[in-house]
Amino acid sequence: MSKDSFWTKIIYIVSIVISLTVAFLILGPRPDGIEGSLDVSALPFVNAFLNGLTTIFLVLGYVLIKKKKREQHKIVMLISFFTSFLFLVSYVIYHWFKSGPKSYIGDFQTVYYFILITHIFLAAIIIPLALFTLYRGWTLQVDKHREIAKITFPIWLYVSVTGILIYLMLY
Repeated sequence: MSKDSFWTKIIYIVSIVISLTVAFLILGPRPDGIEGSLDVSALPFVNAFLNGLTTIFLVLGYVLIKKKKREQHKIVMLISFFTSFLFLVSYVIYHWFKSGPKSYIGDFQTVYYFILITHIFLAAIIIPLALFTLYRGWTLQVDKHREIAKITFPIWLYVSVTGILIYLMLY
């Protein structure tokens, strides 16, 4: 088995596990007494803040690579990946201790649900895309990294920005 083949399998497994975990946490049952046992009321703001940081670092990373500042680009993109990881941890904690999704009660139902549905769909897609982009950059597969980054960047940016919009519409 080649090194790429091994990591491809790992990326797909991690992506599936993350997606299924998030789906279960939002839609699945919880142990009796877990809901409300930890105050997670601040986490939606934390999640929006982390999405904001991710957005800033993604744009900065894009600007840096356009200016051919590869080392700075690498650092900033790793920070983007890290803020997204922190978001995921916070999101999982929130949904473990708070049952189900929050309902939108505003006047812009169509807009909200369009944003939410596209956000959810693309959030699931961005997991393997971001991991493959990171892997190809890390292993210096520059052409493959550049090729997939052209797809990953706008989707990741959309997911980060719409995460903030969803927070603003809900809270």
